[in-house]
Amino acid sequence: MLLAIDVGNTQTAAGVFQGDKLLHQWRTSTIRTATLDELAAEHDSMLRLRGASLGDVDHMVVASVVPSLTTGYRDLSQRYMDAPALVIGPGVKTGMPITIDNPHEVGADRIVNAVAAHSHFGGACIVVDFGTATNFDCVSAAGEYVGGAISPGIEVSMEALAGRAARLLRIELVDPGAAIGRSTVGALQSGILYGTVAMVDGMCERLKAELDPAAVVVATGGLAGLIVPLSRQIEEYEPTLTLDGLRMIHDMNTAPGRGR
Repeated sequence: MLLAIDVGNTQTAAGVFQGDKLLHQWRTSTIRTATLDELAAEHDSMLRLRGASLGDVDHMVVASVVPSLTTGYRDLSQRYMDAPALVIGPGVKTGMPITIDNPHEVGADRIVNAVAAHSHFGGACIVVDFGTATNFDCVSAAGEYVGGAISPGIEVSMEALAGRAARLLRIELVDPGAAIGRSTVGALQSGILYGTVAMVDGMCERLKAELDPAAVVVATGGLAGLIVPLSRQIEEYEPTLTLDGLRMIHDMNTAPGRGR
């Protein structure tokens, strides 16, 4: 079995594959100071809740934006699986040319999402990943990663607003049902949720105009479920897109004659 790990700044998504089938998945808070043993205990306990264990896993693939945890997962794989982890980065085959000015500065999760989206839908596509940041990643019809955009994530915006405005509350982020808020909570929910939707739709319109008017817009990430029902531009919702991409790239790098 393959353990796929996507380490984000706020949350870590994980999944276990048997071949192409995703058997288990879970999401935990990212703790930057976690030790090797703490990482092992965390994922083993999540697997045991699902009737498996870390001992059932043979291989690991990791995309990480937290360098200290990248090292931790490398060590975990070596100790508990007796095999090196495949860490997405320079030198790893993805099958996707990266045509931006400095390919090495693109986050591993963004490339993984782009690979999975192009594999699923073909042609030009735009991936909107709702995480700590809201990432927009563009893939050409020829399957090239051509760049994108980054904006503050929903939770980051909420925390910044609450931290800077003493009289504004931390709120539950739900659809208020109306753009005109009739209370402070309703006004905050409207501004944050509908404001994010307007930003996403506006950005996608601009990106499609530059990339390809027929580009498919795909959403993923922990907060995507809030935005997808309200968006005019998002056409597809793939909650496991990053995990799927990790599995695909692992296959490319382990099966003879595959990838580039």
